[in-house]
Amino acid sequence: MDDLTQRIRVASGRGKADLLLRNGRVIDVFSCQIERKDVAIWQGLIVGFGDYSAREVIDLEGAFLSPGLIDGHVHVESSLVTLPHFARSVVVRGTTTVVIDPHEIANVLGRDGIRLMAESAAGLPLNVFLMIPSCVPATGLETSGASLGARDLKTLLKEPWALGLAEMMNFPGVIGADSKVLKKIEAAKGKRIDGHAPLLSGKGLYAYISAGIRSDHECTTLKEAREKLASGMWIMIREGTTARNLKDLLPLVTPENSRRFLFVTDDRHPRELIEEGHIDFLVRKAIEAGLSPLSAIQMATLNAAEYFKLEGLGAIAPGYRADLVTFDHLSSLQVDKVFKDGVLVAKEGRLLHEPCEGWTNNPLGAKGYSKARRTIRIGELSKKNLILRSSVPFAKVIQVIPGQILTQKALKQVVLKEGIALPHVKEDILKIVVIERHKGTGNVGIGFVQGFGLKRGAIGSSVAHDSHNLVVVGTSDEEIWVAIKAIERMGGGLVVVSEEEIRSAVELPVAGLMAELSVSEMDEHLSRLNRAAKELGSRLDDPFMVLSFLSLPVIPELKITDKGLVDVNRFKIVSVFGED
Repeated sequence: MDDLTQRIRVASGRGKADLLLRNGRVIDVFSCQIERKDVAIWQGLIVGFGDYSAREVIDLEGAFLSPGLIDGHVHVESSLVTLPHFARSVVVRGTTTVVIDPHEIANVLGRDGIRLMAESAAGLPLNVFLMIPSCVPATGLETSGASLGARDLKTLLKEPWALGLAEMMNFPGVIGADSKVLKKIEAAKGKRIDGHAPLLSGKGLYAYISAGIRSDHECTTLKEAREKLASGMWIMIREGTTARNLKDLLPLVTPENSRRFLFVTDDRHPRELIEEGHIDFLVRKAIEAGLSPLSAIQMATLNAAEYFKLEGLGAIAPGYRADLVTFDHLSSLQVDKVFKDGVLVAKEGRLLHEPCEGWTNNPLGAKGYSKARRTIRIGELSKKNLILRSSVPFAKVIQVIPGQILTQKALKQVVLKEGIALPHVKEDILKIVVIERHKGTGNVGIGFVQGFGLKRGAIGSSVAHDSHNLVVVGTSDEEIWVAIKAIERMGGGLVVVSEEEIRSAVELPVAGLMAELSVSEMDEHLSRLNRAAKELGSRLDDPFMVLSFLSLPVIPELKITDKGLVDVNRFKIVSVFGED
């Protein structure tokens, strides 16, 4: 008897179900109603409601039963841990599906990095789908480890785990009908194309949407989200670690339009995963802000599934996958049990078993993440390469804005000694260096930054959006050089240096972006790093997060890459010294 025949027999009551979940308050996300009823499951699928004979019965004792939660857009690499460890953290919170954009690792390893993320999902109690990165590299103002053209994307989009084209950040290229950009869009024909168009409005927005782009997670104001919603876009309400937009956008959601919204985290760092949670946190926060609990759950389940055309996910109904979550109260949404494909995989905040051998440490078999190691290649450099000469004492300085990834541009006086420009530590004007680390080109971008507060030492990172070259801020060339060499030895990582010694460090050997550590272990490392940075005088809550965005040349106003100082508003490399 084939599976379909047997499934029909069980659903019609002529066969025995594998599992019956009894006495649950089932959340119907189609009609936003709740009904107390039993749910029958066979071979990972829901087959019916009511009285069924089953091999196993679990009494839910009146708990609410919800579809598993879905994150519609997340960069797993930003958690600094590999996908299996990320899964460990979010599954116990009720997330059973994630749509990931492996943009970060793609900028390091290209197609191999994307496939690595897909392969590392094998055996996890989590549905992992990929949106294929659309902008690798993000710009021509930096050196990335790879380049993906339309032909590369077309090949990757054929994979069963590929849902479509990830955030199209190059919205000027779309509006200007750049041929290379349009070929990428055409390669995704018939699949979803996510947007990334902050503040885009009017005819430019219409042109962007006309290209087939159907969503945006970059809305920050009601006005912006309202126009995009009215123009046919799905609005991804983002509440991550860096960008938090839920409070500002939620007033736009009404009973009439709520089906066009879904929740995403974009970036979720270890501390927030531990202290706040994942999509469950967004649902709770939305409810606290006044949204109907059933609408919030609908946005976190059915809406996301329907936007991404994930048939059989996002609801509790016959023929749907039995990815389910229980909790006691609608308002608090404290997850108790998590079922994946009809199997109880987590209870009371802990996993009940490891889904496959080596899931924690070696999800790819004997080779593990070996393909993603040894990615730091800085070439033949020495401390002399850090010298910045000038006859002009005034430099363009990147000014950090606490709590934001935007920066400001200012003309400040630096110290000149025998024609060499030096940091002005008393004025908190420090040196910032970006080293190309993919191809050993020897490219070194040098400039000045204000806002870190370091009185001595240096901090450095191989996590530097979007191309992830090495970025170091310090009070002297000697300290900066020690940080650079430490990151090189580690094969990637984060480091704090003082008196030319390493005070704290964490290795990120997987593409220089991630480690095979648990989320809690990574959080402990980051706490030690931040404490060490504060001992050097840092005024920032998370200096490494700030550091990681200073080489991102698509976010105004002044940034730096391995090719030099970038005036983002003019989208060009500019001199460090003088006004022009």
